[in-house]
Amino acid sequence: MTEDEPGPFRASREGQAWPADRVAEARAVIADVAHHSDHLIRLACNVLTSHGETEEERRDARALLFVIDARCPARLRHAQRTDHDDAPEVSR
Repeated sequence: MTEDEPGPFRASREGQAWPADRVAEARAVIADVAHHSDHLIRLACNVLTSHGETEEERRDARALLFVIDARCPARLRHAQRTDHDDAPEVSR
């Protein structure tokens, strides 16, 4: 790969913009919540609760996360969590 080619592993100033890109993507998901899965909405809410610019944005993301979690019965959420608990460990 030459320096002129864009690529996923470039460690330049473009690599420093990824948090802002993720926040922008999370905002886009939240803006069009009716067309996204609950899982993707949860991910977007988690990004915004941690990295939102204002306290209002973080609070709204927490509120939406609460609503999304309330739509899913507790036993199903528990089953989804335990499905991943028995997954094989990945060593790096």
